[in-house]
Amino acid sequence: MSQTVTSRRQRYWDLRAAGNFIGGGTGSGLIVVAAIAAVAGEPFRLPLALGLGFIAAGLSLVWLEIGKPWRAFNVFFHPRTSWMTREGIVATVLIPLGAIAVAADSVPAAVLAALLAAGFLFCQARILRAARGIPAWRQAEIVPLILATGLAEGSAVFLLAGSHAVPWLTLALLAVLAREAAWLAYRSGLGGTPAAARALGVFATPPARLARAAQLAGLAAVALALGFALLLAPGALAAPATLLAWTSGVLVALSGWGVKALLITRAAFIRAVVLPVVPTRGSGGRHARPV
Repeated sequence: MSQTVTSRRQRYWDLRAAGNFIGGGTGSGLIVVAAIAAVAGEPFRLPLALGLGFIAAGLSLVWLEIGKPWRAFNVFFHPRTSWMTREGIVATVLIPLGAIAVAADSVPAAVLAALLAAGFLFCQARILRAARGIPAWRQAEIVPLILATGLAEGSAVFLLAGSHAVPWLTLALLAVLAREAAWLAYRSGLGGTPAAARALGVFATPPARLARAAQLAGLAAVALALGFALLLAPGALAAPATLLAWTSGVLVALSGWGVKALLITRAAFIRAVVLPVVPTRGSGGRHARPV
C-alpha cells in the first residue's frame, strides 16, 4: 500500500501576502488607466499617484510579513529564476519614474510608467503560476485572471476618483467583461483538475458566493451607468448615473480584492503526494521497499 501525504492549506502566505497582490493589481491597473488619460489629454496625476501608493502599500505588507525584514534585499539576487526578483526590480524603477511623472506632469513618463506597471502585474501573475505544488495557483488560466482583475480594479478606482465620462465607463465595462471571461475560464480549468477539488470547494463557500455576487452586481452597475451616460447630453451625468458609477467602482474593486484574498489564503491547498516506496532502514538509501 502506498503512503499518501494528504493535501493541506499553505500557511506561509497570509492576508499580508494577499495584500501585495491586491495593491499591486489595483495600482498597476490604475497606472495603466491614468496613462491612457494622459495620452487623451485628461488629468492623470491623482490616479497615477494613487496607483503608486497602492503598489507601495502592497510591497510594504510583504516586507512586514518577513520575520527578518532586512532579508527582503535577498529577493534581488535571482533575476534569472525568480519572478519575485523580477517583480522587485520592476518596482524599483516603476515607483521613482511614476513619481517623476506626477511631479513633472509628464505624459511620456506616465506612459513609460504604465508599461512598467503592466510588467509588474505580469510578474505577479507568474509568481502564482510558478507555484507547482498548489493546483489553484498552478492553473494556466491564473495569468489572464490576474491581469484582467488588475485592470478591472484599476478602472474601478479611476471611477471612484471622479472620472465618470463615457470613455472611462466604457473602459471599465470592457475591463470587467474581460475579468468575467477570465474568471469563467479559470473556474473551468479548475474543474478539469482533480487535484483542485478542495480549492473548488472554497469557491462554493458563503464568502466566495458573496464575492461572486458583488462581481456580477458590479458588472450590472457599470453597464447601467454607461447606459445612462449615453442617453444624456454630452458631458452631462444625471444623479442616478453618478450613483451607479460610484457603486460600480466600489463593487468591482471590493469583489476583486475578496477573490484574491480567498485565492491566496483559503484556496491554496498543497497538492497531495503519494509515496509508492520508502527507503529501507539500514540500507544507506540503496534499497527501497513498498509502503
